[in-house]
Amino acid sequence: RKHFSQVKGGRLALASYPAPVATLVVSDVPGDDPAQVASGPTIPDSVSIKEALSFIEAYRIKIPSKIKEYFEKEDTKSPTYDDPRFSNNDIKLIASSKISLKAAAKKAQEFGLNSYILSDSIEGRASDVGSMHAALAKFRNDKDTIFETPAVILSGGETTVEIQDKPGRGGRNTEFLLSFALSIENELNITALAADTDGIDGSENNAGAFCDGFTASKMRQQGFDPRLHLAKHDAWTAFDSVGELFSPGPTGTNVNDFRAILVF
Repeated sequence: RKHFSQVKGGRLALASYPAPVATLVVSDVPGDDPAQVASGPTIPDSVSIKEALSFIEAYRIKIPSKIKEYFEKEDTKSPTYDDPRFSNNDIKLIASSKISLKAAAKKAQEFGLNSYILSDSIEGRASDVGSMHAALAKFRNDKDTIFETPAVILSGGETTVEIQDKPGRGGRNTEFLLSFALSIENELNITALAADTDGIDGSENNAGAFCDGFTASKMRQQGFDPRLHLAKHDAWTAFDSVGELFSPGPTGTNVNDFRAILVF
C-alpha cells in the first residue's frame, strides 16, 4: 500500500523538500522500525515495487486492475534511501513498548521490587501467551530460576485472538489474562495486569483487566465458568462479573500491550 500512496513510504518527506523534516515516532510496531510505523510517511520503503508485485503474484492476491497497471508501468518508482532529498530528515523514537517497559521497571525498583523484562515484542495466541507467562510466574524461588522475589515480570508486544462464529466480548488482553488466571488458580502470591496502552482492548470500553489466584474461583461463585468464557472469547464478561476490568479510558497514545506480573 505504500507504493500507491502519495504520503506513505517517504513521500511526505519528498513533498516537504527542501524544508527540513523532524519525525517523532510513537511506535506500536514490534521492533520499532520507523519505516513500518504509520507506513513510514517520511521514510522510504526497503521493498521495491518489483518485489511487491512478485509477492502479490506468489500469493495470488487479487488487486484492482488499475493498481496492477500502475505497478507495471516502467516509470513507476518508489523513493529510495539514497535519494538526497532525505538528507534533511531527522528521525527520533520518542515512545515505544521498550521505553514504557523500562520506565515501569524503574518505578518498580523504586518500590523495592526486582524487575525483569521478558521482551517488548511477544506475539502469538493470547491464550497461549497467557499460560506461558503463568508458568514463568509460578517458577519462582527455585535454585534454577532467574526470578528473585519480590519481583515484577514485565512484557509487551501484541498477541492475537482467533475469532470464531458468534464470539463474545473482550480483546486480546482480557483473553490473555483469563488464560493466565486459570493457570495460576489457588496461587497465593501472584497478581497481574494486562492492558492495551491506548486504553481500549479490542472494541470494548476497558483497557484490560487485573487478576490473582482467586479470580477464576470468584467467577465460578458468580455463576460464570472461566474456561467456557475463554473458549467463547468472552473474557470481558467473565472479568466484569467480578469487578476486575481495568478501564482508564482512552490514553491518546499506543505502544502495544503492557503486562505486569507481581510475584511475592
